[in-house]
Amino acid sequence: MDAIQKQLLQEVADLHDIPEGAYNLRANGESVGRKSTANIEIISKTDVSGIDIRIKPNTKKESVHIPVVLSESGLKETVYNDFYIGENSDVLIVAGCGIDNCGTQDSEHDGVHRFYIGKNAKIRYVEKHYGSGSGDGKRILNPQTEVYMEEGSTCEMEMVQIKGVDSTERTTIAKLAADAKLIVHERLMTHGEQHALSIYKVELNGDGSSADVVSRSVARDHSYQKLDMCISGNAACSGHTECDSIIMDHGTILAVPSLEANSIDAALVHEAAIGKIAGEQLTKLMTLGLTEAEAEEQIINGFLK
Repeated sequence: MDAIQKQLLQEVADLHDIPEGAYNLRANGESVGRKSTANIEIISKTDVSGIDIRIKPNTKKESVHIPVVLSESGLKETVYNDFYIGENSDVLIVAGCGIDNCGTQDSEHDGVHRFYIGKNAKIRYVEKHYGSGSGDGKRILNPQTEVYMEEGSTCEMEMVQIKGVDSTERTTIAKLAADAKLIVHERLMTHGEQHALSIYKVELNGDGSSADVVSRSVARDHSYQKLDMCISGNAACSGHTECDSIIMDHGTILAVPSLEANSIDAALVHEAAIGKIAGEQLTKLMTLGLTEAEAEEQIINGFLK
């Protein structure tokens, strides 16, 4: 991998070197490194581009990294990655994609990730998206995530995009069995003329299932964001969604929350707020010696942390 690709890898996966544990590193449409372990096996698909990741039951304190980087202008790809997490496992999965486009053609990566989480298994999933490059070609990322959770399983998801992506459509679908638990934290920032669409559709199908989906976003310049978030309660379950957004300059934010209760024992709650940075916050920081621009950055960084 060249210097640009290594920088992208650092941004999306916090990797400065080859990771410990299982990994599959992908650059410009090709695998550039792979390692399986005794408990985590990575296998190439034969019908489409992508991999199967099979995690044995009772696997604990292990990780798998599958980041993707693109540094060629005009490159477009769709990759299908399926995760099979065995019962009683507890693992970390780090994905994400970085695009550096210094050319005139659009570069695009569409990743479809499907998770099949076994009974009483737990995963923490981190997905970061990042764009860079001085070219006129766009950096386009369209991730699709599907999560199928068996009884008693837990899935914690950290979904981050805070720089450089011109266009994105982020779709997350989750279906939960009894006593399954889903926790999602999304952080998103757009600037310039960027467009971002985030879609969440969560089905709470089993008694005792629960979901907590929280999105925090900032829209700057002339950028546009739309958040479409729906939780369906189909059993004795609990669901909570929260979308908090800061709007700046000439940005536009559209929040479309929805709750669907199909059981008398479904308890569903939604919270939403969109507003500008409070003047008193800026004033307080500026009295400490910060410029207005520096104060804004401090507030935004704290909000998206």
